[in-house]
Amino acid sequence: MLVIVVAIKLSSRGPVYFSQARLGRGGRTFSCIKFRTMRVDSEAILSVLLANDSSVRVEWERDQKLRNDPRVFAIGGLLRRTSLDELPQLFNVLIGDMSIVGPRPIIEAEAFRYRRYIADYFTVRPGITGLWQVSGRNHTTYRRRVACDVAYVRTKSASNDLRIMALTVPTVLLARGAY
Repeated sequence: MLVIVVAIKLSSRGPVYFSQARLGRGGRTFSCIKFRTMRVDSEAILSVLLANDSSVRVEWERDQKLRNDPRVFAIGGLLRRTSLDELPQLFNVLIGDMSIVGPRPIIEAEAFRYRRYIADYFTVRPGITGLWQVSGRNHTTYRRRVACDVAYVRTKSASNDLRIMALTVPTVLLARGAY
C-alpha cells in the first residue's frame, strides 16, 4: 500500500485517497475508501462530457461507468485494472461498514436501479468482492449486476463466500472485466 501511495503522489496532484458516500446494510450511508484513480477535477470533466457527447451520456446512464474514461490518470488506470484501488476498503471491513464478500457498494443515485430488490441489497453489508465481480464485472449489464447482487443475498452462505473469494483471485490477476 505504501508503494501505491508514493506512486499516486508522484503521478497526480491531490489526495491519495478517495472517499465517497455509499449505501450499506439497512440503507445506512458510509464513507467508502479507495485509492484515488481520477483527476481532482473529475466531476467537472464528467459534467462537460455528459453535456457535449451523447454517446458518453448513453454509456454513463446505462453503466454508471465509462470504458475509456478521460478522468482516470495513468497510475489510476493500472490500479483499476488490477483492483488495487480497492485495497483501502479493508479499513471499511475492519470498522464494520463492509464485508469481504457481498454486493458492490452503490451510491444513492444507483438505488433506483434495484427497484423492489433494494430491500434485498440492504439486508447485507456490501463487499470488496462479490458474485458480480466474478461473473463478468464490467462486461455485464447493470441489470445483470443487480441480478448477481440479489442472487448473492438470497443464497448467502459461508461456502458460497469461499467460492467467490477463490474465483476472485484469477479474476483480479487476469483483470477480467476490469477497466
